Amino acid sequence: MKITPTALAGLVVLLGAAGMIGWAMWGSLKRSEDPTRLMVKWIVSGLLFVFLLKSASAGVVGVLVALILGIILGIIWAPNLGELLAKPLTSLFDGGDQEPELVPLYSIAEAKRKQGKFLEALAEIRKQLHNFPNDFAGWMMLADIQAENLNDLPGAANTVERILTQEGHQPKNIAYALSRLADWHLKFCQDPDAARQIFERIVQLLPDTEEAQLAYQRISHLATSEELAERRERTPIAVTHYEENIGLRKDFKGLQLPVEDPAKLAGDYVRHLEEHPQDNEAREKLALVYADHYHRLDLAGDQLEQLIAVPHQQPKQVVHWLNLLADLQIRLGVDVASVRQTLQRVVDGFPKSAAAENARNRIAYLKLELKPKQESQVVKLGSYEQNIGLSDKKPNAGDEGQSAYRSR
Repeated sequence: MKITPTALAGLVVLLGAAGMIGWAMWGSLKRSEDPTRLMVKWIVSGLLFVFLLKSASAGVVGVLVALILGIILGIIWAPNLGELLAKPLTSLFDGGDQEPELVPLYSIAEAKRKQGKFLEALAEIRKQLHNFPNDFAGWMMLADIQAENLNDLPGAANTVERILTQEGHQPKNIAYALSRLADWHLKFCQDPDAARQIFERIVQLLPDTEEAQLAYQRISHLATSEELAERRERTPIAVTHYEENIGLRKDFKGLQLPVEDPAKLAGDYVRHLEEHPQDNEAREKLALVYADHYHRLDLAGDQLEQLIAVPHQQPKQVVHWLNLLADLQIRLGVDVASVRQTLQRVVDGFPKSAAAENARNRIAYLKLELKPKQESQVVKLGSYEQNIGLSDKKPNAGDEGQSAYRSR
């Protein structure tokens, strides 16, 4: 028997349709809450469909039989058809047939911890970590209970080390785990040397990253063992009785804070930056000393430019330093074009940020911002240059700070 191409094509289409129907039936059977009932519906519907085909050639009686069989089929499949039509709406609330993502649950462990049942909390966390062995939140909760509640710092350190051996953790998570370990060394052991080694480890593990920059800042501001001991053992201060309502006296001139020597401040910051060249806070304060006390915008600007040029600085910090540079330029009477250029760097560096929009607004009203400064620079008849005695001191301040604004 010769098979024509048309017959072959029809056979292929028939087999394809049968395959698609079978695949759909198998999928619905897997998703069904009662697979047995669904299979019974299919069998009954198949038998009714066969009778329906046979009754098609029975005349008027066949039409009546077909009508009755159609009603029976509608009753059988009405719930399924209604569910199919309502599924797009109900899926918005129950998620539809999509299987939920399995995630670790630590609510029981947190409840046990709040009740003071720390060992039971650890057991619950370990149950979850058995199913999710690389879950960072679970391991950190485990280390936190060990350090904070069980006073087991070596155990917490081992937990953190185990986190570091696992793959797939984000750099910020690794830095967070080590930072917490360093904080525990400071809090429970009063050991700044151990904390410094841990922060240095962050720099080694994550070089040229924002996390390394933050670790540098922590290293620059670590207290010494003596300072920690003084904070822990503070001697009581005897408070003597003074005259009340002193502010109502006519000879009262207010409480004046001691004025710090700007040269000493600059020298202290220079020495600190020679030891910790990555300290952003100290370098910014040195820039303010150069600008406020010595009116040296060149030295102050150089310090801020060094901060801006350091790789992987936080964007909000860079924006802050650029705005601070613009403030100093306005304060010390720089022309409008230079200030506009400084603010434009914010726009160019962070074009789609809120900081860029603020910089654009500031540029638009820059002349109004500069106007009070320009009016204050008008010298009236009978006035004289102020702070003229600092003219000889300015070069000395600059010379003293040369090693500071060039140190890194």
